[in-house]
Amino acid sequence: MKALQVAVGVALVAIGARFDVAIPGSPVPQSLQTLSVVVVGGALGMRLGAVTLLAYLVAGAVGLPVFAGGAAGIDALVGPTAGYLVGFVAAAAFVGWCAERGWTERWPPGMALLCAAHLVILLMGWAWLARSLGASAAWAGGVAPFLYGGAVKSAFGAALLWWVSRRYPSMRPRKTAAADRISGGS
Repeated sequence: MKALQVAVGVALVAIGARFDVAIPGSPVPQSLQTLSVVVVGGALGMRLGAVTLLAYLVAGAVGLPVFAGGAAGIDALVGPTAGYLVGFVAAAAFVGWCAERGWTERWPPGMALLCAAHLVILLMGWAWLARSLGASAAWAGGVAPFLYGGAVKSAFGAALLWWVSRRYPSMRPRKTAAADRISGGS
């Protein structure tokens, strides 16, 4: 069952990557990938969400055209979007951790948490881009154009996770004993 969940999660993120728009002056496209990332994390929980995004990166690294614009291969993992791609794993784990505690099931907190997850992706992408473009150029081309879109995708993703938690309560990720030990029992 978990393998199927991972495969479906990878497919959702890959489909989100197909809906991309070039941003003038930016080496990074605007896509629905980040919406897919936060929803997958919220649906699968911390560990399985992170594993799913790692599987997504592996799928792209071995040549499957799963990244934005149909990109694939190791070059995508070291090119301008590498920081964002790594940020996907961290964002999915963060949202999954929050979902295991029921925090994504409430509307305002859920949206704030998804906005925070989008910021994690953007800041990791910015840090990577800043190495080659400089901090201000990386901010102008790799973060600023994506703030509004990230907020809109966070609102939609939070509404979707809220709806799913109400409609299908058995699908809610729950904190595992291992996750409880990692978080110190909180």
